[in-house]
Amino acid sequence: MTARGIIVAAPGSSAGKTTVTLALATALKRRGEKVRTAKAGPDYIDPAFHTAAIGTPSVNLDTWAMPPALLDTLIAQSAADASLLVIEGVMGLFDGIADEGGRSGATADLARRYGLPVLLVLDVVGQSQSAAAVVRGFATHDASVRIVGIVLNRVGTERHRVLVTDAIAALSIPVLGAVPRDGMLAFPQRHLGLVQASEHTDLTARLERLAEMAERCLDLGGILAAAAPVCALQQAPSPALLPPGQRIALASDAAFSFIYPHLVDGWRRAGAEIVTFSPLADEPPPDDCNCCWLPGGYPELHAGTLATARRFRGGLARFARTRHVHGECGGYMVLGEGLDDAQGAHHAMAGLLGHATSFTKRKLHLGYREARLLCDSPIGAAGAVLRGHEFHYATLVDAGNDDPFAEVADGEGRSLGNTGARRGYVTGTFFHAIARRDL
Repeated sequence: MTARGIIVAAPGSSAGKTTVTLALATALKRRGEKVRTAKAGPDYIDPAFHTAAIGTPSVNLDTWAMPPALLDTLIAQSAADASLLVIEGVMGLFDGIADEGGRSGATADLARRYGLPVLLVLDVVGQSQSAAAVVRGFATHDASVRIVGIVLNRVGTERHRVLVTDAIAALSIPVLGAVPRDGMLAFPQRHLGLVQASEHTDLTARLERLAEMAERCLDLGGILAAAAPVCALQQAPSPALLPPGQRIALASDAAFSFIYPHLVDGWRRAGAEIVTFSPLADEPPPDDCNCCWLPGGYPELHAGTLATARRFRGGLARFARTRHVHGECGGYMVLGEGLDDAQGAHHAMAGLLGHATSFTKRKLHLGYREARLLCDSPIGAAGAVLRGHEFHYATLVDAGNDDPFAEVADGEGRSLGNTGARRGYVTGTFFHAIARRDL
């Protein structure tokens, strides 16, 4: 099957990309299309909604953190048995770091590399004809990025829609949909983005509502016609990260859900076995595993439960005496001595590392990171260079006395010093690894 593809992008964040992507994917699946999805940039939450909508995993495509061969492989795998690949963009279409020859992390990098057309979502609250000026600017900003259609979001009235559509018509770029202002279409949010897909008891009904809106408000035939063939040569590189063990104990529940699908899939393809367990259910890491991975998530929302999970904490401590344990972001917080939640309550954590974290005074830490590892660990050998990102609101209230885990720089190469901690077989950091810099 030869897949066609289209990128759903916008001038900026919170414009409605996820709403349009989910509506489009769900509606076309109901029509019998074999839809696959992907998400530009580092994001755990939106791909989980994609997966719920179409029933198959959605991958991340990050032009800064992923080497080109890995990108080619992931997009080829996603398109292999699809009739349509829908890629949801990140932030604004051209937003990224200083360009590295198509490795800026911007959604536009994917459009250029794979020749994919862009469906631009415009939030038109507070404007009418001025929307045409926005479209003109985006359409002419880069000749190698083709905008093939517009979807208007949060349209107030029929007159509002006509005013905007008529103004854009002069640009010869079709308006392929107009989504009304409707609070019933929005998903609730929290500090790291949307409330996770797994937490919605009514998710199926919400997705059906979006599909019905798409049938009424989007030109589904026009969008399908605007898509272009996906041309990607599958390179089949080695895994983005080498498997940290033959049998990997992976924490997996509402507190530990931030693990990239391409990592788990790469480990499995390399012959590793993934064994999940739930700290929130007071389960320890299975003893027949030879590595334990605590991914990020929302431990701060479940700190009280984790503090009283004696089987989990005792089993984790026994595991760490002889085998590697690694924590990313939320997992790193749980490996420390304690965590203060947003209300100021203190909760004892695993105590396998000496730091303590707090959400009492939240501070955003956000951006790409390049890390050189200072020791052997589940994410690589000493000296390995990895790319990934950091996104959290926690602060270190006690750095502890453990050895540092890695040296880090931001996406533009500015040194940020040392980060994370290591003690015996235990390592952890706020840094989320996406891939080795050079595969």
